[in-house]
Amino acid sequence: MLAGVELGGTKIICILGAGPQDVHERVELPTEAPDATLAAIADVLARWNHVALGIGSFGPVDLDPASPTYGFITNTPKPGWQGTPLLGLASGRPIAIDTDVNGAALAEGLWGGAQGLTSWAYITVGTGIGVGSIVAGQPLRGLGHSEAGHVRVSRVPGDSFPGTCPFHGDCVEGLANGPSIEARAGMRGRDIPGDHPAWAFAADALAILCHGLVFTSLPERILMGGGVAMGQPQMLPMIRARLIESLNGYSAAAQIADRMDDYLAHPALGADAGPFGTLALARQALARSAN
Repeated sequence: MLAGVELGGTKIICILGAGPQDVHERVELPTEAPDATLAAIADVLARWNHVALGIGSFGPVDLDPASPTYGFITNTPKPGWQGTPLLGLASGRPIAIDTDVNGAALAEGLWGGAQGLTSWAYITVGTGIGVGSIVAGQPLRGLGHSEAGHVRVSRVPGDSFPGTCPFHGDCVEGLANGPSIEARAGMRGRDIPGDHPAWAFAADALAILCHGLVFTSLPERILMGGGVAMGQPQMLPMIRARLIESLNGYSAAAQIADRMDDYLAHPALGADAGPFGTLALARQALARSAN
């Protein structure tokens, strides 16, 4: 058995199993103060008989094994969580840690909508916006991990909304995450009509994010999940249309436009991409320990 922990901004999902067709137990916990939250996770893991652990966490996370803060959450906007170490949850077992979106992307490659591909991207649009970029079968690495949800994008002319990101204001996350849409509309997300302009502004920012991915990490498919993207049926068609317009026929744009409904799609694993991503990470940990 493998164990996984998806550490999200508002909730944690602990899962025991081997994959989508073999789940033995699933436990949901609230994300509270770090000490209490990690203790609750450790209690769940202590009663599970598992051979490896995968952790997919909100970030940023230090993923450099040579760093003294490897496995720590770093300068996150999540209050109280900066500097929180996560590797202690392994209790001596093999462990793999990555961002929650990279884990979800790996799960889509193993069991979901990216099977058979070599490069793809997974975007989650919810309380935050994260991008997991898989290039040549591996999560994109360099100076840390991808934080494409925080890139600044061109804006709709005349739009003066300041954005809600505490670090950048009007980056993609500050313009298109759930809190920013609510702030722009002046009401709770569930009360915003589907034809409210706030959705169109968010769709524009997300389309420009996809535009950047098309010409940088070169994904063969982009999978977009999260509560905002999957809970609003009007969003994906708006983003597709704006992306075609933005690409403007350049380079691979024509072949993307011909199959846009397949190119930009919801994840095949749906809301379970994140939890199953932690099992995908646990598989990696187990494989490394055997070599």
